[in-house]
Amino acid sequence: MGGDFAPEAVLGGVIKALPHLEKTTKLFLFGDSNVIEKYFKNKSIDINTFEVVHCTETIEMAENPAKSFKQKRDSSIVTGFTYLKNYHIDSFASAGNTGAMMIGAMQVIKSIPGIIRPAIATSFPQLNGKANLILDVGINPDCRPDILYQYGIIGSIFSELIYKIKNPRVALLNLGAEEGKGNLLTKATYDLMKDSNDFNFIGNIEGNDLYDDKADVVICEGFVGNIILKKAESFYKIIKSRNINDEFLKKFNFEIYGGTPVLGINSTVIIAHGISNETAIKNMILQTQEVLKVKLTEKIKEAFNNE
Repeated sequence: MGGDFAPEAVLGGVIKALPHLEKTTKLFLFGDSNVIEKYFKNKSIDINTFEVVHCTETIEMAENPAKSFKQKRDSSIVTGFTYLKNYHIDSFASAGNTGAMMIGAMQVIKSIPGIIRPAIATSFPQLNGKANLILDVGINPDCRPDILYQYGIIGSIFSELIYKIKNPRVALLNLGAEEGKGNLLTKATYDLMKDSNDFNFIGNIEGNDLYDDKADVVICEGFVGNIILKKAESFYKIIKSRNINDEFLKKFNFEIYGGTPVLGINSTVIIAHGISNETAIKNMILQTQEVLKVKLTEKIKEAFNNE
């Protein structure tokens, strides 16, 4: 029931995802069962293909996340997190209220022991056709050096498992490439990272390096990362409005990526853009399946349990 175009966009995305799901994958749909049943009936889809969990409430996109999460216990978001916590499902994905999703991730599922703060990451296209990973892009606008160091570990694991890159190159986003450049945070973080045995640190990169094949994982605090993410999304919006056909800039279309996992918590949670359409929802579901398949959460847990 979450998202600006729910439930039609969500249910349409579910139908688009079906042919691409593995036989062992079972989809649980949280929401108004009457609405869901009517939609599938009109599309000639057997509702028994899914596990439908009836919810009487919805956390709207503009509602206060903390207040709504506490008061609307029978909402699709709260119910989904309850199912995830109790191991009735292996993952939970939504385009609903982002704040409510983060509250569920942080307060219900909680961080992996040893991780100071979780992160969210985004894929960033490069001119050679590859993509790098940037984190954090929004959860933590203020960070300490040890938090950014942990992001290097988390991002490296993600890049290796999802992008299949061996020994990923981890870089620190800075205003200069030389050691000693930057503010107090980046200078202190560089000192922590430069002798790391936990990941392949290659030093600083600048903003104009993001499109080149200079790093596989780019680390920054959420304040900077979120500005980069929103700026990147605007590229696609601009070319679309001006009827420009450019294959590289099309890769900035958020629909391609579906959503972003919350990295560093005890289970798999995927957050999608509130304006997600059917294509974005389909890709969110397929990305969730891939994250589960490679056991990303388990690998991050192993890395921090061994520290």
